[in-house]
Amino acid sequence: MRKTPRTAEQLCEDLLGRKFADVDTEEQRVLRRIASGTVMGPDAQEEAALHASFGDRLADRVAAIGGSWGFIAGFGVVLLGWMMINSRILESIGLHAFDAYPYIFLNLILSMLAAIQAPVIMMSQNRQAARDRITARHDYEVNLRTQLEILRLHRRFDHLFEYLEARASAEAGEEV
Repeated sequence: MRKTPRTAEQLCEDLLGRKFADVDTEEQRVLRRIASGTVMGPDAQEEAALHASFGDRLADRVAAIGGSWGFIAGFGVVLLGWMMINSRILESIGLHAFDAYPYIFLNLILSMLAAIQAPVIMMSQNRQAARDRITARHDYEVNLRTQLEILRLHRRFDHLFEYLEARASAEAGEEV
């Protein structure tokens, strides 16, 4: 029986029919893992979390809160409360509204909130796109590894069948 390849270079030539230097880095990484018998590295979420800075995590949290129905409902309550306080409640106790209609101070606050929130949400979207790229690369590696392992098993079965046929032929020749 033929000996199974032990190194990534031998695997590359045996399974892909190419030199190790001719395949791209992702394929080389997968071939090295197969040759060493190790499982895949960290998954996409773990890898993204390893490279996340404090600002990245904060942007994700702000986007998660700012893009939720809870935020919209809560902010609606704050806006209605602001308008109520500045319309009737303060007048009923004899005070003047600090931001009477047309609510210019409220508009300033809303504009500042939008000016800060929009870039933070975009940063979070950029991080999500980076996570998606990591996930796609991880999926590619898993698929490639699976294909290579299937090829390797197929070759082993072929060698086993050749060995069994040769052995059966040899035994049939002895009987005659």
